[in-house]
Amino acid sequence: MESRERYSPGRRRLHWLMALLVLLVYLAMEQRGLFARGTPQRTAMMQSHFWLGLTIFALLWWRLRLRVRDPEPAIVPPLPRWQHAVARATHIALYLFLAGMPLMGLTTLWLEHRPLYLPFTDIALPSPLAKNEDLAATFEHWHTTVGEAFYWVIGLHVLAALYHHFWRRDDTLRRML
Repeated sequence: MESRERYSPGRRRLHWLMALLVLLVYLAMEQRGLFARGTPQRTAMMQSHFWLGLTIFALLWWRLRLRVRDPEPAIVPPLPRWQHAVARATHIALYLFLAGMPLMGLTTLWLEHRPLYLPFTDIALPSPLAKNEDLAATFEHWHTTVGEAFYWVIGLHVLAALYHHFWRRDDTLRRML
């Protein structure tokens, strides 16, 4: 397959890097329960969750820049209009998720005045927000709810790629490989 039929190498690498980071963010959060509250191991899991999320947030802007600079290759054969609309809506939802989740998580952390340590140090970044437990609870609720809903959106994204590859037999998945 020629390069013009695929996403650029930079876009492909960034896609898979961010997919890995999203997986690691979820793993860090889901596996924190293996450790008792207040233990260094649980703190390490939580801090990993925070910093991986912030890394995703930073990479998102690079990804959006590449998206504007390097348009996506056409799908061959072309999608029906309704599938194109569903794909577009799913991608918009994924981008909003990649931006919104870190922001909601960071806002929760800052509103609770919980520490965000610089990696591999005992230096905590100060919160720029006034402590507000009620508002923090609201942000945490939305962060959790959206995070749980996105298991389904991410699953839909993966299933759609497999559907296109094995059932429809178009080049949707191959463009990103």
